[in-house]
Amino acid sequence: MSNSNKLTDIRSLGEFGLIRHLTKDFRTRQESTQLGIGDDAAVIQYEDGPTIISTDLLIEGIHFDLMYASLQHLGYKSIVVNLSDIYAMNALPKQVTVSLAVSSKFSVEALESLYDGIEKACRYYGVDLIGGDTTSSRIGLVISVTALGTVEPDKIVRRSTANVEDIVCVTGDLGAAYLGLQVLEREKKVFIDNPDMQPKLEMYQYLIERQLKPEARKDVIELFDKLDILPTAMIDLSDGLSSDLRHICEQSKVGAHIFEENLPIHPAAHKLAFEEFKISPTTCALNGGEDYELLVCLTPDDWKKVEGAGKMTAVGKIVEMEKGIKLFTPNQEGFDLVAQGWNAFGS
Repeated sequence: MSNSNKLTDIRSLGEFGLIRHLTKDFRTRQESTQLGIGDDAAVIQYEDGPTIISTDLLIEGIHFDLMYASLQHLGYKSIVVNLSDIYAMNALPKQVTVSLAVSSKFSVEALESLYDGIEKACRYYGVDLIGGDTTSSRIGLVISVTALGTVEPDKIVRRSTANVEDIVCVTGDLGAAYLGLQVLEREKKVFIDNPDMQPKLEMYQYLIERQLKPEARKDVIELFDKLDILPTAMIDLSDGLSSDLRHICEQSKVGAHIFEENLPIHPAAHKLAFEEFKISPTTCALNGGEDYELLVCLTPDDWKKVEGAGKMTAVGKIVEMEKGIKLFTPNQEGFDLVAQGWNAFGS
C-alpha cells in the first residue's frame, strides 16, 4: 500500500516545529512589525499614536460545529471577527496573534487548512500574523485571536459618546447569518438521521456564506476617512442589534428609537424566515447576531455626507434616556426593545 496519502502526526513536529511549519509562508507587510514570529514576544514600533487591541475565543461546540464549518472558513472567520472589533473603534488593524488548543484528532494537514484560511484573511485585510501559542486540548478545538490596530488619538470612537439627535445607522443587512446557521443545523439533523441524504444548500448560498465566511467592514472605515466623518459612537454587531444597541445606550446614558420598516433585511433572509422557519424576519434582524456589521451613530450632518454611498441604512435615532430603547412598527406602535441576542454563557 502506498504511503503517499499518509497524514502527518502533529507530535512528530513538536510545538515549535509545528509553528514553523504552519507559518513558513507568511510574510510581514507592515513597517511597524519589527519582530514577529520566532521569539518570546513581538515588537511593534509606532512613531506615535495608540495601539488598539482586541481578543476573542472561538470554542468548538460553542462557536462552531465542524460538521458543517470547514477548517479553512473557520480560520478566515477567526481573524475577521477580531478585526471587526478594531474597525468598530474607527481604527485600522495591523497585526494579529493566533493561539490554538488542539486535540490529537487533528492532523497536521487539517491544521494547514485552518492556517490557509487565516493567511487568506491576513492577506485580504493587510495584517501580519506575529505570534501565538499552541497547546493540547481534551475538549476539542479552541482558537484565540488577538488583533492590534492603530488610530489617531482624536479619532477613536467609543460606545459611550452617542448624543441625542444622532442618526442610528447599520451597515449591510441583518439576520442573514442567523438564518444561515438555522439552515446548517437543520441539514445536520437530516444527515444524522439519514447519512445517505445529501444536503441541498444551493438556494441558501448567501445566507450560509454570511454565517461561515463573514467580512469585516474595512470599506466603511475607509469611507469615513475619505469623507471626513467621525461617528459619535460605534459597535460591531456580533451579538444582535437589540443587545449591541443597548450597550451604546447604557454607556452613553441615552435612549434610542428604531423603526421596523427601516431594518435592512436581505430578500433571501426575508423569504426563508417567513416561508420555511415561520419566524419573523424582524426577530432575526434584531436578535440573530454574527452579522459583524457596524452599528454607527452619526450627526445629522455626517449622515447627509454618507447617505448616498450605499454602505449603510438609517434605522432610527438617539433620544433622551427617559424615552427608552424602543422598536416602532409601521403603524407607530412602540415596544421596549429587549436584548435577546447572543449570550456566551446562556443555556
